[in-house]
Amino acid sequence: MTMAEDLTHSWAVEAEDLVKRFGDFVAVDRISFNVPAGEIFGFLGPNGAGKSTTIRILCGLLRPSGGRASVGGFDVSRQAEQIKQQIGYMSQRFSLYDDLKVEENIEFFAGIYGVPDHLRKERKEYVLKMAGLEEKRTTLTRLLAGGWKQRLALGCAILHQPPILFLDEPTSGVDPIARRGFWDLIYQLSDAGTTVYVTTHYMDEAEYCHRLALMYRGKIIALGPPGVLKEQLRRQTLLHLDSSDPVESLKALKGQEGILDVAVFGGGLHVRVRNAEAAIPRIRQALGRRGVEIRRLEVIPAMMEDVFVAMIEEEDRKSP
Repeated sequence: MTMAEDLTHSWAVEAEDLVKRFGDFVAVDRISFNVPAGEIFGFLGPNGAGKSTTIRILCGLLRPSGGRASVGGFDVSRQAEQIKQQIGYMSQRFSLYDDLKVEENIEFFAGIYGVPDHLRKERKEYVLKMAGLEEKRTTLTRLLAGGWKQRLALGCAILHQPPILFLDEPTSGVDPIARRGFWDLIYQLSDAGTTVYVTTHYMDEAEYCHRLALMYRGKIIALGPPGVLKEQLRRQTLLHLDSSDPVESLKALKGQEGILDVAVFGGGLHVRVRNAEAAIPRIRQALGRRGVEIRRLEVIPAMMEDVFVAMIEEEDRKSP
């Protein structure tokens, strides 16, 4: 039985009360979660939330301060070297060699990952085809656009066919069209049985994951499929407000009766209210008193960003 097949009968990634301290600072604070084989599991949160620290522990690069975790059945504290042989890893700082051609980078990383000589040509052609780089195989890597470099980096990370793939902020700094194409590749890998664990701060990318962990100040504050997390906001109503003065509107609505939260969204505001029928007239009155023109005010469905803002607001209210 192969490692990938064995993982279908167990968790690909497990964490229980995982803790990481740096001196007095707690970067990861007693988090627990399980990831089944073939799932795209997203870690969503702002910079400094503890996402990258967690992924470094799971990749065997950092020892935890407490709790336990395993990847592919191997313990992160005792079997880090075995874990490194079973995973692929890619981050926004994945080191491609700009002075090498595309196929030369692939050949180099095939050697680094210990791909057997008789399989290297086959694996190289697979990566070139998967990433859509067949016509660019002889192009110097430094001449590739960001989206193509990203595809090449992903291809290099899976040359050894790892059953579990860790992607740490892999699309940072890449344009939205290139990011969507990158996620098409992730879906292909997931459909083929690869477990994909990805950290991101892009809210639109969170929608692409099968399940999400929302991380804030080292803690997981919510866990579940994107649709289920959004369902938690159904007991409240979300309004989109487009006005002549968003800053003045924000000041006017903060603390108003029946308004739970106001957040900037694009060029307008998202306003969470308990009851739209009662809140809308109050909003019109509050802005009218300040001479602010309302261009659009309507109920809209919650997006992942709204969920995350609501969860953070609730977490902050719990803090002493």
